[in-house]
Amino acid sequence: MIRAMRWRFDPLSLAWAVALFILLVLLATVGARWGWVRSFFGDVLAVVWVYFVFKTAIGTRVWPLALAALGVGCAVELGQYLASVWQLRISNRALRIVLGSTADWWDVLAYVIGFAAVLTLENLRDALRAVRPRTSAP
Repeated sequence: MIRAMRWRFDPLSLAWAVALFILLVLLATVGARWGWVRSFFGDVLAVVWVYFVFKTAIGTRVWPLALAALGVGCAVELGQYLASVWQLRISNRALRIVLGSTADWWDVLAYVIGFAAVLTLENLRDALRAVRPRTSAP
């Protein structure tokens, strides 16, 4: 049975989304000269960031949200590919940096690694939550 998605607000997920956004901005600016490390690691983090943005407002299981975040990354990559085929160019420099301008299979691999990172993080969180001792009322 599929559980329905519900709207909610998760402040912890918002905090993670903001922290990851700051890290992504730092990677795009300060790390601009880091080459493939900046772009590959940035793509991994982008999927994790999208996941936490979704998780901030949508209450559902991990898999649907993680797949949606992966889908966003793949949709961006498809858009880059179609833009190159149709010889379109984003004129806004900031938007071109955020969305990218060249389709690359390595980016898709980075998105899949980000997807796997989300699943791993959430499984670790659940495992820690299960092991943590519960305080009982006196």
